[in-house]
Amino acid sequence: MRELSNKTFNCGKELTLAIIGGKWKMLIMWHLGKEGTKRFGELKALIPGITQRMLVSQLRELEEDLIIHREVYPVVPPKVEYSLTEKGESLMPILEAMYEWGNDYIENVMNADSVLID
Repeated sequence: MRELSNKTFNCGKELTLAIIGGKWKMLIMWHLGKEGTKRFGELKALIPGITQRMLVSQLRELEEDLIIHREVYPVVPPKVEYSLTEKGESLMPILEAMYEWGNDYIENVMNADSVLID
């Protein structure tokens, strides 16, 4: 695993956030969990705004943390596919709950605020 084993975490929440935190990791996991195995270019197209360099970095960290699996096929041109591991799959209920919470917040708080402003 990445350098996480050298760090001290006060609770499981801190470790979870260290693994899935950031702007892009949850989106990567979401697409792999909902849509299945993807190639690099497919992931890049699904996540507007992410740079190639950042996607490479985030995929490497998720692989090092055993959240995703990287399969390299010995063909020319090189073919690489990414999928969730069993540990990655176990995060999907958390991501789904966050998705539902966000939708509820948009509908009931943000839209309510916009009505008050009008």
